[in-house]
Amino acid sequence: MYAEFFGLKQDPFSIAPDPRYLFMSERHREALAHLLYGIRGGGGFVLLSGEIGAGKTTICRCFLEQIPEQCRVAYIFNPKLTVGDLLRTICREFHVEVKHEGTGPATIKDYLDPFNEYLLESHARGERNVLIIDEAQNLTPHVLEQLRLLTNLETRERKLLQIILIGQPELRDVLARPELEQLAQRVIARFHLGALNEAETRQYIEHRMQVAGLRGPLPFSSQAIQRIHEIARGVPRRVNLLCDRALLGAYATNQARVDRAVVDKAAVEVFGDDPPPVKTSRRPALLSQAVNVSLLGTLGIGLVVGALVAGALFWLWNQSAPRPVPTAVAAPPPAVAATTPATTPPPRPEPLTGPPEASALLKNETEAWRALGPLWGQTLASDDPCNAAQQAQLQCYRTDRLTVAGLRQLNRPGIVTLRPAGQGSGMALVTALDSDTATLQAGEQRWRMPLATLTDIWSGDFATLWRTPPGQTTRLVDGRTGPAADWLGERIANLQAAGKVPPSAKQLTARIQAFQRANGIEAAGLAGPITFMQVNLASGVDEPRLATSGS
Repeated sequence: MYAEFFGLKQDPFSIAPDPRYLFMSERHREALAHLLYGIRGGGGFVLLSGEIGAGKTTICRCFLEQIPEQCRVAYIFNPKLTVGDLLRTICREFHVEVKHEGTGPATIKDYLDPFNEYLLESHARGERNVLIIDEAQNLTPHVLEQLRLLTNLETRERKLLQIILIGQPELRDVLARPELEQLAQRVIARFHLGALNEAETRQYIEHRMQVAGLRGPLPFSSQAIQRIHEIARGVPRRVNLLCDRALLGAYATNQARVDRAVVDKAAVEVFGDDPPPVKTSRRPALLSQAVNVSLLGTLGIGLVVGALVAGALFWLWNQSAPRPVPTAVAAPPPAVAATTPATTPPPRPEPLTGPPEASALLKNETEAWRALGPLWGQTLASDDPCNAAQQAQLQCYRTDRLTVAGLRQLNRPGIVTLRPAGQGSGMALVTALDSDTATLQAGEQRWRMPLATLTDIWSGDFATLWRTPPGQTTRLVDGRTGPAADWLGERIANLQAAGKVPPSAKQLTARIQAFQRANGIEAAGLAGPITFMQVNLASGVDEPRLATSGS
């Protein structure tokens, strides 16, 4: 109705899943990466949760378009089924013929036998089988347990059935039940799809308007978009409903631009109640957002509050860096204390808006390691910084396949290799990360940028340090022998006793696997650097952590 009035070819905010309107935020890309990682992870369960309308189905459609050719997929939309109905549906989706002899309905064994035979034959042909269950929060514990049993069929290398569970946030509560602990231990990747932030909400609206044919300026004022984000809470489906009604309201009153008042009126019509009050200050919202970043946990809360008080990242680094044991110092004479004014470090300048120019970046890895050293309380001035780090009981780690999700999980400053378009490459330190932005540093310069901007110039190269266990004097290989193995077994046992890791057998390999499963690491039973870094993080080893980008 309003499309022609605003110069559009069609309505831009239909809630139908039209692939032309697909908008992939950083969160959506991370969710998709988790699903794609899951099908390469050797089988088991992958969990994708999110609020109603957050875009889970959109992610799944993208996933189905990118799965390898040798994958066969079954998709179940309605999981309110009994065990028998579920098995019947799975066999039908995978085109497995079920033969039942005798009277009465088919039994569970009638379905399991031919399905297991199908999986073995499929594996022999080099195929993979993926079962996707949408709205999985509706599955009963009894049905979920049967799904777990389906994943028991395996070879020496991998499980023969990959199951992806997609559902609303309560799915996580269902899987946390004690009777489903065995299933929870088989989840090899999980991701909770959060809402869009305000910048992403603007990008989302702009994207849909442009796809619908908009060629002029966006007919939403900045205040209107801010209000849409507040009312819709960043949920794409709610954004669609609100924008559609706001455009209709502007059309009905012959307004060429949607303002805040139109949005508020549209919100009452769409959602049936008064819209939330306008915030007068953004500081509480920013604090709330920072505190709620789950990967920061208790440490993150301390960092945010400290940053608001001190206002300097220098303080944060000093808090993270290892400290020598303090020695007693005589108190100064009272007269000096009374007359000497307190001094505070000058505040650091605000970061520049990224991305940085290649000419401002660190030129080589040695220079980058030396820049990273002070964050760990070390001066890595030798020609071989990693050898110098080992003398300080630190070890270098490098990878070329890290994602933003992995960066969050490691939660430590490190070196990223950046390739600005048409400018060559260089290195910088990533020192802060929050839900929307990252802060980079090279020399005295800092840059803050949206995560989408970072991923445009960063392809996954990352290097960092981690603290080796006490008594480990040589480079660690697999962590299953020597002082490192003793330390690792004890730390994981303590985490199990505290309920942070599911219980397991007492053998070291079993304990390592239990920790790896609980932390989304491939459960190979070998303790490499990633496992040690996550044990350090979980058990409170003194290592520097990423700040929030606003610090």
